[in-house]
Amino acid sequence: MARPSKPITTSTTTIKFLCSYGGKILPRYPDGKLRYYGGETRVLAVDRSISFSELLVKLGELCGTPVALRCQLPTEDLDALISITCDEDLVNLVEEYDPTPSTSIKIRAFLTPSKKSSPPRPNNNCVRQMPQKRMLRCGKSGGNLLRYACENSSLVHNGNSWQL
Repeated sequence: MARPSKPITTSTTTIKFLCSYGGKILPRYPDGKLRYYGGETRVLAVDRSISFSELLVKLGELCGTPVALRCQLPTEDLDALISITCDEDLVNLVEEYDPTPSTSIKIRAFLTPSKKSSPPRPNNNCVRQMPQKRMLRCGKSGGNLLRYACENSSLVHNGNSWQL
């Protein structure tokens, strides 16, 4: 004899984030309205009392990398995404979607790799183009001259150009 199944109940304090990542926001043909193309979209359900830092950890686990969070407001298009960077931003976002905490809400979220996770860029574009084998900055050698050494050769910047 089969048991009757229990109805699945959802907590009234749940926020569902519809998280899109790895794609791009592009204009749709023919009307030009912005749409999200490519990437992945997954749903993440969290308690309404979650802190911003806890949410970022969960979103990072979802994507496999630290992320930045931008969300769509209920009455706005994709050209007006809101950056969420702290607990206050998160509370304000939830209030925009539903001021009544007794209902479950779904927020459209767009995740991008966090700027903190990208490797630091050198200050000078010319140096970045050199081979990446053991590059050393030798410092100033009089005036404004900068010297970079790479294996057996070195570059010197005299203020206007680089010289070997």
